[in-house]
Amino acid sequence: MISPTLRRSSAAPRAARWLAAGAALALAAACGERPADTAPSEQSSRASEAQAALAPWRDPSLSPEERAADLVSRLTLEEKVWQMYDKAPAIERLGVPEYNWWNEALHGVARAGEATVFPQAIGLAATWDEDLMLRVATVISDEARAKHHYYLSEDVRAMYGGLTFWSPNINIFRDPRWGRGQETYGEDPFLTGRMAVNFINGMQGDHEKYLKTVATVKHYAVHSGPEPTRHSDDYHPSEADLRETYLPAFKMAFDETGVASVMCAYNAVWGAPACGSERLMVDLLRGELGFDGYVVSDCGAIGDFYYPHAHAYVETRAEAAALAVKMGTDLNCGDGEGNKMDALPEAVEKGLIAEAEIDRAVERLFAARFRLGMFDDPADVPWASIPYSVVASPEHLALSEEAARKSLVLLKNNGVLPLKGGEKVAVIGPNADNKMTLIANYHGVPTAPVTALEGIVEKIGAQNVSYAPGSPLAGDVYAHYEPVGPDVLFHENENGALSPGLKAAYYEDPQRSGEPVLTRIDPNIDFYWHRSPTTNGLNDEFGATWRGYIVPKKDGAYRFKVSRWAEASIDGRPANGETFEMKAGERYALSVDFGLVSGWTRDALEKFVHLEWVDVSRDLRAEAMAAAAEADVILFFGGIDATLEGEEMKVEIDGFLGGDRTHLNLPKPQEDLLKALKATGKPVVLVNFSGSAMALNWADENLDAIVQAFYPGEKAGAAIVDLLWGEFSPSGRLPVTFYRSLDGLPAFDDYSMRNRTYKYYEGEPLYPFGYGLSYTTFAYSDLAAPESHDAGEPMPVSVTVTNTGARAGREVVQVYLQREDRPHPSAPRVELVAFDVAELEPGESRTVSFVLPPERLGFYDEDGAFVTPNGSGAIVSIGGGQPGMTPEGQAASRRVVFAADASDGR
Repeated sequence: MISPTLRRSSAAPRAARWLAAGAALALAAACGERPADTAPSEQSSRASEAQAALAPWRDPSLSPEERAADLVSRLTLEEKVWQMYDKAPAIERLGVPEYNWWNEALHGVARAGEATVFPQAIGLAATWDEDLMLRVATVISDEARAKHHYYLSEDVRAMYGGLTFWSPNINIFRDPRWGRGQETYGEDPFLTGRMAVNFINGMQGDHEKYLKTVATVKHYAVHSGPEPTRHSDDYHPSEADLRETYLPAFKMAFDETGVASVMCAYNAVWGAPACGSERLMVDLLRGELGFDGYVVSDCGAIGDFYYPHAHAYVETRAEAAALAVKMGTDLNCGDGEGNKMDALPEAVEKGLIAEAEIDRAVERLFAARFRLGMFDDPADVPWASIPYSVVASPEHLALSEEAARKSLVLLKNNGVLPLKGGEKVAVIGPNADNKMTLIANYHGVPTAPVTALEGIVEKIGAQNVSYAPGSPLAGDVYAHYEPVGPDVLFHENENGALSPGLKAAYYEDPQRSGEPVLTRIDPNIDFYWHRSPTTNGLNDEFGATWRGYIVPKKDGAYRFKVSRWAEASIDGRPANGETFEMKAGERYALSVDFGLVSGWTRDALEKFVHLEWVDVSRDLRAEAMAAAAEADVILFFGGIDATLEGEEMKVEIDGFLGGDRTHLNLPKPQEDLLKALKATGKPVVLVNFSGSAMALNWADENLDAIVQAFYPGEKAGAAIVDLLWGEFSPSGRLPVTFYRSLDGLPAFDDYSMRNRTYKYYEGEPLYPFGYGLSYTTFAYSDLAAPESHDAGEPMPVSVTVTNTGARAGREVVQVYLQREDRPHPSAPRVELVAFDVAELEPGESRTVSFVLPPERLGFYDEDGAFVTPNGSGAIVSIGGGQPGMTPEGQAASRRVVFAADASDGR
């Protein structure tokens, strides 16, 4: 929660007012003398290097701010503005190397090749485990440092190779339709804030001088879809919703960590683009919230200031750049249209901004680089010697599996789980062998991925498993593509006969000009390279071609898919996403051209190409029924994946639009198949993968057990198998409400919180926030809380938790507050105020204690002012879920009266 008082003013005229004020500041700055050493050097390069070596910015005994100020004083205006671009070039005359600011670490180091892939953020939130989150983030930052210094050892300074990470996403998953909600920690601001604090601390480390990495909280601050209109939407949250929902996680991060960076959002808020909003960026962020780090724009957000199809808030590139910097946006992530900050010299000339304001932004950026130790002796910088061998090490993979286990949520169980052993099982469903359910979005390359099918076969043996994908994922989207294998790929040899493999040619030029540097026969096209096959470089572009024939073994209608950077054709027809009727034994000419080119969203650190296909003419339903006939138990792996929900995607089928959801139902092909499988009379267990809530209404009424897996990371299959066969008791809890439908929810683009999330929802959910079952039982007793309490002081509460079952278990202890008199319609109906986890053996009891600070006891009035209750009552409930939504005995509650003159007696 956040303290009261916000200055109010109209956002609409702000841009013109700030730009006009800039003219006066620029004139004042022009009257002063510029230090002589800020002009471009006319001396020899040797003299320049000598001067730079002696410069204060090279002195590690000075503060990062002092060093940054000295360095910036030596730069020309043009040099400064290019340092404000995510692809910052080298300043060779001073020995400042280039730096690419863009890196990602949402649930593991992303987009830079191999790394440990942890459960997606929403799955990490389902663990409700702060200590686990700290350990996960510490591993991620270990791998980040190891990869960064490995790249530097070969003078590679590529995108996704730096130490400034644009994670975590701490927006509130306020609406289940949002495709990027999977990247968040759920719908509750308090849970989000606690997970964020631990992620940031794990990423940034605890050294008194140096940052381990930079964490970036995003997207500040009122942002959570819709995706298709995010560049033009304008949201107007109420004062109460701003304070109760949209700001608390950011405030918690600023108050409890030294988070170094913030990313501002695409959309407008109160009439002004978020990255150019005086109220958001000046009054709140830099003022009330006290953030003193640097701000990076979301990629293209500054262009949205003036693009006609976006906000059209100002008219020119120069006005957009000036406004962004004046509001405190220091770094422009581009959008493929260049560096918007390169218009700042024009803005200075026109009096729209003073150079001193630009200096302030550049100083913040260089201060961050100094804090990372980028200009210091590596021997003095902790973590610079972390070996590359830690990347995807056995210890790190084990932690990913632990996180996956703790993220799985058991939603229903009529006793069929855990499985007893000795069963023959049918593994059915489009997500049974779908690696996309493991990695979600913003991911690295897993080194040891285990799908559900692979985990089950490993657990009980292939002889006890019958498998069928059963249906498309949704609509005409399939999840069971396979690599086109060596057994169907051929080329003509010198005698004109078909020989196995494809003729491959590799070029240093990604456009494949000149002579190839390597020719060979490749068995198929299914490659991941650590280094360029042409130069052996870590980040070198290259091209390749493959020529030959496909000779299918079976008649079928084959749909092809080829990776990014590649184009495929069959008999001269484009083959990416196209379907071809093919006959067994006939040859079809195959041509694949590949060119790995660095662009505005990718460099060449991640090098791969895959040619895959799927036979869409197969009778998937008949295969599934045949598989079920051979089994004692049916395990159905369904749901969706990150090819359907995510960031601004080109998807438009039933249930999905532009990365978002249009309804919450399980895709129809899957539900129809589930009904047929249920009709067999055999037990059916559904394991649902999704980054968002699903309306599993029919499944809840008819199936024997349901497990919500979210996107569990690369060791998903191993964790799921251990849950199904009872190697551990499930303990994950939902970080979002699972609604029965969208009925009653406000419009997606309505940012009012009324009737949204568990805090405000007036309907009956399918599965409530905080819900999850176990293989054991827990009882709550001896709740201790004061009968009356001064809400301006911290309030202690405690409870005894006992494992009353026959096996060990992990319980998520949740503390909620319900005010007897809801002060206004925008106030929460119920609110999570604390949580912890307890590992208990059978029969073991433990007292779990909390101290609730005053900001957890009060609320905000409709004008956004914080209210410390006095004279009113509230119910404090502690249990394994929300009050009234847990079995009898699995929660305890007590009434507390808030009174300013209360003694803290019990």
